[in-house]
Amino acid sequence: MVRYTATSVICFVISEIVLTILSLAGWTYLSSVLVATAVSTVPSYELNRRWAWGKDGKRDLWKEVAPFWLLAFVGLAFSIWAGDFATTVTRHDHFSRLVTTGITDSAFLGSYAVLWLGKFIIFNKILFVHHPEDLPPALDGRAGVPG
Repeated sequence: MVRYTATSVICFVISEIVLTILSLAGWTYLSSVLVATAVSTVPSYELNRRWAWGKDGKRDLWKEVAPFWLLAFVGLAFSIWAGDFATTVTRHDHFSRLVTTGITDSAFLGSYAVLWLGKFIIFNKILFVHHPEDLPPALDGRAGVPG
């Protein structure tokens, strides 16, 4: 749980930095969040797989990679909705770009937080489960000799 949380924080910071820079540069929310998600999903997958769940070896495209990216883009769809809602609200009140960016980033953070627990359960119970064939052979107690 600690490593998953740390991975989430690291990747959220990456996403938020990219989102903020692109938003302040005048990019639309949609294009900013698409790029932010794509950029952060790569380290998210690797950190979750290798560091948080301790899996190494061959990656399975259909059992791990594709579902991970699908979850990332389900989260993206939710954050797009949240950001679009925040942008619509701020546009009607004519806030400055800085205030609009802050409100939109907060909506992004809120959507990220909502999905955090659900993704943990999916990663832990489905996606990065250690299958017996993935584990090293058990030792029989004789000085490191496989049983």
